[in-house]
Amino acid sequence: MYKLIAIDIDDTLINDDKEVTPATQTALEEAVAAGVVVTLATGRAYASAQAIARQTGLNVPIITYQGALVKNLLDEKVLYERYVPQDAVHKLFTYCVEHNLHLQTYIDDKLYAREDNQKIKDYTDLNKTPYYIEPDWEKLVPQKTPKMLIIDDPAFLDELAPILRELLGDSVHITKSKPQFLEIMHHEGTKGIALEFLANHFGCDLSETMAMGDSWNDHEMLEAAGLGVAMANAIPALKEIADFITLSNNEDGVKYAIDKFILNKVN
Repeated sequence: MYKLIAIDIDDTLINDDKEVTPATQTALEEAVAAGVVVTLATGRAYASAQAIARQTGLNVPIITYQGALVKNLLDEKVLYERYVPQDAVHKLFTYCVEHNLHLQTYIDDKLYAREDNQKIKDYTDLNKTPYYIEPDWEKLVPQKTPKMLIIDDPAFLDELAPILRELLGDSVHITKSKPQFLEIMHHEGTKGIALEFLANHFGCDLSETMAMGDSWNDHEMLEAAGLGVAMANAIPALKEIADFITLSNNEDGVKYAIDKFILNKVN
């Protein structure tokens, strides 16, 4: 029996209309009623993720910023936190300024960038979050940040990732949440490590956990979980490592997996 389920938000829990459907909502409630801890595991900021978590009636700690922050929904107590190392923050800002790349950072759960442009407008339209502009980027460098994000052409980011790994070293974790989003966290800021932390927190074994996702930033979590579930709309690389492929995010894939593995409603 699975005791803990961690679910990615974008393109997993929510459909393309950015909604949790009533059918999926019911499945979440039934899982909780069956004694299962249901949590969210997302690259989103806490402010953005908690709105969805509360809307779905969850009241447990949630995994945000790819795993760099685990925070209680009830009292907003921080249970686990990892910041991008200071040296890496400075190097990354310097590199992005020199190469004129769009870099955004999160400080005290607020989103900052050094210039107002279409990339940040599109991003905040997607996540419905406010943002702040600080042209003097050196003011942002000393501030603690759980996540930094570069937005650019997917193919370009694929070339950039190894360059940044070389530049920043193994103190950071670099992943993609969407093809055009390259995200940089502390090396212990992964959904997999956060899932392990929460399993310990709730006193269950990793073999008793289930994780669902669609993108490459979910792979550590799917590999760590007792049951790794990829959505039908997941990237091929994630499907390859998954234990099970459920329906897509537009077909209540999360509900299907819960019905099958938690509630035993489908064979």
